[in-house]
Parts: sequence; C-alpha cells; structure tokens
Amino acid sequence: MRIKSARPSENLLEELQSALSHGTVARRVETLRRVTDLFVGNAVDYSDDHIRVFDDVFQCLVDQIETSAKALLADRLAPIAAAPPKIIRTLALDEVIEVSGPVLSKSERLDEATLIEIARTRGQAHLKAISLRRILSEALTDVLVARGNEDVVQSTVGNPGARLSEESLTDLVIRAERDDDLASCIGLRPDLPRHHYLKLVAKASLSVRRKLAATHPELAEEVSSVVQQAAQRVRAAAMTKQTEMARALVKSLHDDGRLNEVQVTAFAEQGKFDETNAGLAALAGVTVETAETMMIESRTEGVLILAKVAGMQWPTVRAIITMREKLSGGPQTDMLTLRDAYEALRSSTAQQVLRFHRMQLGTTAPA
Repeated sequence: MRIKSARPSENLLEELQSALSHGTVARRVETLRRVTDLFVGNAVDYSDDHIRVFDDVFQCLVDQIETSAKALLADRLAPIAAAPPKIIRTLALDEVIEVSGPVLSKSERLDEATLIEIARTRGQAHLKAISLRRILSEALTDVLVARGNEDVVQSTVGNPGARLSEESLTDLVIRAERDDDLASCIGLRPDLPRHHYLKLVAKASLSVRRKLAATHPELAEEVSSVVQQAAQRVRAAAMTKQTEMARALVKSLHDDGRLNEVQVTAFAEQGKFDETNAGLAALAGVTVETAETMMIESRTEGVLILAKVAGMQWPTVRAIITMREKLSGGPQTDMLTLRDAYEALRSSTAQQVLRFHRMQLGTTAPA
C-alpha cells in the first residue's frame, strides 16, 4: 500500500481494501498504525470529505484485530476533536473498557444520545469513564447517579463540569446521610443550591452529634451545643452571592412597606427558596436562620407555624409547601388535611410553639 501525500487520495479506501483482503492480522495492525499516524499528524487540515474517507478506512481496519491495537487507536483518537465519528462510536460501544474508556472519558465527538445509551446499558467501569468527561449534562448525570456505584457517584459529584439536576441533588443529599465522604463531596460543590446545602448540614450535624454523644454520653448536652454552634458557623460561611442578593431584595421590600403575602406567594410559585424564606421570616418577625431551619425540616409543621404567626391565608401556605416538595423531591402531602390543620391552628398556639423553637435554637426575634 502506498500513501503518496499527507492528504488521503480518492482511491485510498479501494487500495486498503485490496491490501487487506490478502493481508494477515499483523499486516492489518501495521496498516492501522500507518493510517492513524497519517490522520493524527494532519487532522486539523482535513475536510469533512477526507474525514469520512478515514472513517471508512478505520472501520475496515478494526475488524478482526486484537484488543491492544484497538485500545491504542482509541487512546490516540480520543483527544482529537475532529476524529472520525463512526469509528469513535464503534470504539465507545466496545465492551472492553481498555478500548472504550479513553473515548468515553475524552472524546468530544461522542453525541449525547450515544453516551446516555452506554450509561444505561454498560457496567460500572464504563460509567466511571463517562463520569470523568470535561462536561456532563443533567440528563447524563441523572443516569450516572441512578445507576452508578459509590465510586461512580463520587466521581460524578466531584466533577466540576457535571451539571446536577434537582432530582439528582435530592437523591444525593438523602444518600449522603449514610455516607460522610459523599456529604463532603456534595458540600464542596460551588453550585449547590442553598436549600440542599442547609439540609445537608442539618443531617450531617445530627449524624456527628449522635456519634459524639454515643462515644461520650456524659458530654451529650455539651456536644449538642458545640455541634449546633459549628453548624451555624458553616451555614453562615455558606452564604452565596445569590442568597445575599435575595435577602437584600426582601429587606428592601420590607423596609419600604412593599413586602406582603402576594409577593411571598409569587416567590414561592417561582421556586425562589431564598426569597420565600426571607419573606416568610420578615412577615413572621423571626430571623432568616430560624425560618431556614423550620423550612428544611422534613415535616411541614414549621411552615404552618411561621405562616400562622405571619397571618397568611391558606393559598400562600399551599404555594410555600408546594415549593418545598418540588425542591426536596419528597412525597406529596395531603393538602386537604394540611389545610384543615392550618385553619384549626390558633395564632396564640403558633406564637408559643415559635417561642419554644427559638429557645431551642438559641435565637431571638430580629430587631
């Protein structure tokens, strides 16, 4: 076989097929190496037509060659943005991870549909390779989180280029209750929404408190206080620019007398946790930290108490509870039962419960 120039000739495929029809496996591997050298050395200069020719050539050559040769081809083609798409897909679908791994983790030629197909059907080694990609969409991370083992999930969560959906984050925060390493990994993500972060801290604090109290029962009360203070410091440090802006907006509305129940309902219907929480806190006359603690509780009693103290009507309360359910991914509550409970709740009772709650948290009413 002769390759006369850096650009593939029109009859290159025909020449290769002729040579391969009478060649041994060893000759096929050597031909593959030479064609790969030719492509890699001039990939940026090739037109789409040239790349299609190379694609057909590679497809012919990889048939019936040993795994090590395929793995070498995958390793060399994976970093090339203009790599022939058909051979990239063929390599990615290979069941041998040494062949598919480099392409799954690096190739930008793989389309989303192929990656999701592989993530849904292949084993953990393939999922781990995909989790290492520079960019991971929400659709892809949903599959990795749902199907992946501990190693795959940790790799996905620790990937700064991975976008995590609300559904995946909710699942991960629940799983983190039993996995301190996963909790730390999630907590380090700069894009973690505050309501998930607060839930993560609350659960982790409870876990730490239980472990310490079990080890030193005579210090259980002191341990509880120390852990609570630490959690408050962590929550303050986790304040994002978005949360600061949300609180500043609500404070401005409140100071100007423009914050009302209608505005809080609008915040809740738009899924704005920080704004809803700050608005509810302002109207109920409590600190945003107190409201946050009551808002992220698994039960809805905290919301009912705050809303009753704020004198809110049921439609607003329903909007807030609906927002919580969407953000937490928890089961839907019986709204009729909650409505009856809310209407039966007396304002004086709500005030007493709120005072008790603030005593437990060691907080006071805002100035």
